[in-house]
Amino acid sequence: MTEHRFEPGFIPKSQLVFWTVMRVVILGWGIYGLLHGSTVEFLEAIFAVIFTHLWDFFQISGGSTFITRVDYTTQTMLNLLIFIGVAVGSTLNNRTDFHHFDLITHFFAGFIASWIAYDLAVIVQGPKRRLSPAVAGMFAIFAACFITVGWEMYEFTMDRVYGLLLQNSMPMSDEGITDTMVDMIMSAAGGLVGLFAVAFYRNGIIGTHKEIYKEKMRRLEEDELLKEKLLREYRNKERK
Repeated sequence: MTEHRFEPGFIPKSQLVFWTVMRVVILGWGIYGLLHGSTVEFLEAIFAVIFTHLWDFFQISGGSTFITRVDYTTQTMLNLLIFIGVAVGSTLNNRTDFHHFDLITHFFAGFIASWIAYDLAVIVQGPKRRLSPAVAGMFAIFAACFITVGWEMYEFTMDRVYGLLLQNSMPMSDEGITDTMVDMIMSAAGGLVGLFAVAFYRNGIIGTHKEIYKEKMRRLEEDELLKEKLLREYRNKERK
């Protein structure tokens, strides 16, 4: 179990069951929307379910590239974001008077973006080379903020080009900048929380499998020390 956990394509049965439940719930939400006259909700559900298979697509078409080493927790996080943003968020916005759920969505988006970016930085580094948690953490928070900026640029563009109200603002109003800044602050807060959560989890400080990850990090550190020792010995021989 310990060795297979870090093999490409590994996924526990509990996670597979969780993914399946998420997909069924999202699809059921879409069918409910269709039966009540909302074709948009049904199409949202279809595309959402497709994105819940992103990890499977990586495993099938990734070949020998680094993308096959993406951990299953990445898809779990993505599934949670899809469920929260699509099913829960759309339901509250369309069927209730609560219209500030986007704040919660931005927080979770920042959290998950930070988690995924941290893992991506470690994966790109390679399975046999240890990346400093501080470096991976900086990449994670920068990526989360960058994604947020990109999303706000998208909202601004859609509002100006198609006359939408994604930023809850009319032209020549300062409500748009307020909405944008609040969204960015919530995303940054989520990214910061996600940064520490994934760093502690991946380095064996928290989590149900912390002993497994702690052992993995210990082995990587020993390998790095051995490489440094061999390099020093080689350089000393060259000087002689």
